[in-house]
Amino acid sequence: MTGFDPAAAGWAQVDNDQMPANIGTPWRKHEDGRWIYGLRTRPDHANPAGAVHGGILVAFADHTLGCYVEAAANGAPNVTIQLNTHFLSAVQPGEFLELRGEVTRATGSMVFVRGIIAVGARDAVALDGIWRVFRPR
Repeated sequence: MTGFDPAAAGWAQVDNDQMPANIGTPWRKHEDGRWIYGLRTRPDHANPAGAVHGGILVAFADHTLGCYVEAAANGAPNVTIQLNTHFLSAVQPGEFLELRGEVTRATGSMVFVRGIIAVGARDAVALDGIWRVFRPR
C-alpha cells in the first residue's frame, strides 16, 4: 500500500487530534455505521530491522482505541489500564494502517475494547484493552 492516497479513498485527517511524539495525524472514515482510523507510516517509524517499530503501532492503537472509549463514555475523561498487543505481521514504512475497533463492554467506570490493525487485507496487529472512565460524582 505504499503510495496509497487516503484522501482519494474517502479518508479525512483528524486535524485537531495530533498523536503524541509527532507520530502523525490520524485519519478516519465512516464505514458501515462506525469509524475506522488510519495512519500513514513514514521512514522514520522504522526499527533497526527496517519494519515499522512496534511502539509506533501500539501508540497508534492506544490513541485510536481511546476514541471508541471516549464515544462510549460520552466524552468523559479516561485512561488506558491495560492494552494487550499481538503482532501478526510486519508493517513496512510507507504502508497505510487501518484500525477497526469496537467496544465489547461498558460499565459505569470501565470500557473494554478490541481491534485489528490491518494493511489492506493483511492483519498486522490484534488488540484488546481496558480503559478507566472518570465520571463526575
